[in-house]
Amino acid sequence: MQIREIEEKDNRTIERIIKRSLESFNLNIPGTAYFDPQLGSLAQFYKQQSNARYWVVVNELDEVVGGVGIAPFGLETAICELQKLYISPEAQGMGLSSELMKVALNFAKEHYTYCYLETVKKLQVANLLYSKFGFQPLDRPLAGSEHNATDAWFIKKLS
Repeated sequence: MQIREIEEKDNRTIERIIKRSLESFNLNIPGTAYFDPQLGSLAQFYKQQSNARYWVVVNELDEVVGGVGIAPFGLETAICELQKLYISPEAQGMGLSSELMKVALNFAKEHYTYCYLETVKKLQVANLLYSKFGFQPLDRPLAGSEHNATDAWFIKKLS
């Protein structure tokens, strides 16, 4: 397995992984990443923003099996958002989410003071991962949140 920055050729595959994952939890609803307008063009979307990146993890055949992104949160210059961390079912349980988190947070530390994320309580495995990486739960979303279907919010001070 290898982690690299997303390329345009990866857009369709990572979009499919994200949508299938959300569908498996009945989260293919408005207010989630499922309906993000940039979902089909993540490579271009992250390249257009400053201090933003999206990485994919690929298998030995260079097939995308997951990904994660870091982007500025709204107009905040000190806060980034961990975005779209998803792993395909066949690649789950191999520690890939942790490896993607390390890459994303190392990048975030270079550019931001805090890292924020939005999720859903029923994604218990993901929420355990966030806690393991030092994210602290918040009572409500930060002002400027775009995903109104989320019900769990976390923040981490980057050092």
